[in-house]
Amino acid sequence: MEILPNKEIVDLALYFDSTLVIADVHIGYEEALNKQGVLVPRLQFEEMVKRMENIFSILRNKRIEKLIVNGDLKHEFGTISEQEWRNTLKFLDLLAKHCNEIVLVKGNHDSILGPIAKKRNVKVVDYCVVDSITPKPNKQKSIIKNSRMRELVVACENASHARVHLSLSLSYPNSLTIDTKSKKTLIIHGNKIPNNEVLKEVSTIVIGHEHPAVSLKEGPRVEQYKCFLKGKYKGKNLIVLPSFNAIVEGTDILRDKILSPFLQQNLDNFDVFIVEDKVYEFGKLKGMRKD
Repeated sequence: MEILPNKEIVDLALYFDSTLVIADVHIGYEEALNKQGVLVPRLQFEEMVKRMENIFSILRNKRIEKLIVNGDLKHEFGTISEQEWRNTLKFLDLLAKHCNEIVLVKGNHDSILGPIAKKRNVKVVDYCVVDSITPKPNKQKSIIKNSRMRELVVACENASHARVHLSLSLSYPNSLTIDTKSKKTLIIHGNKIPNNEVLKEVSTIVIGHEHPAVSLKEGPRVEQYKCFLKGKYKGKNLIVLPSFNAIVEGTDILRDKILSPFLQQNLDNFDVFIVEDKVYEFGKLKGMRKD
């Protein structure tokens, strides 16, 4: 399901411009709970692997050049637990089979992510900007006299890969004009706001950190569901990703305290997309609030 033009929700991931983004995997969370005396079976890693493989299956006919983990790949703040070492490397190996590049955006749980990233030669950054240039024909009707040139124009019009750059030289004056419009997307974890120099260059911001979810009541039964949020931040499109870890229930945005500074605002006009057996568009958040 499209959440914005050319940006598609695929289960708990976001796909656009040959880029796949997930957030808040929190590998090692079960081990941390066990150390606190909470008896949770360590089954979530296998479930996340199955979910990731299903996403790759859905996208099997689409190219994935870059895969971005938008913060909190692992859970422990100050150490790297045995489970985190083993499972994080396995998870990175799985991702590497399906993309050309893995980028790890630092989250608030990623203070010592470096040693793991170094093991697999993976880039760790504070944020990532995806520059999408979509070619568009100008409004003036073009006259194309050569069949091979017509094929090239069709290819240009259908191009969606990031950083498409076109340079055409034609022997037919005024026969073809290609206009390009650049739209940059900022991928940042969401626990802090970047400087204005970063923000002013982008039209869309994608964050994690909040682990958004909503609770739905049917009779006496209340169920909490992970969700995507779509709204605005200072005039920019803002997309909030759910946590990829099933055991991390998330912030109930209808009642819990909001964490991300990007979301310290009235969220009533944010759109809610619940992820369950498929993606369900629930409309504005204000329509889900109880009177």
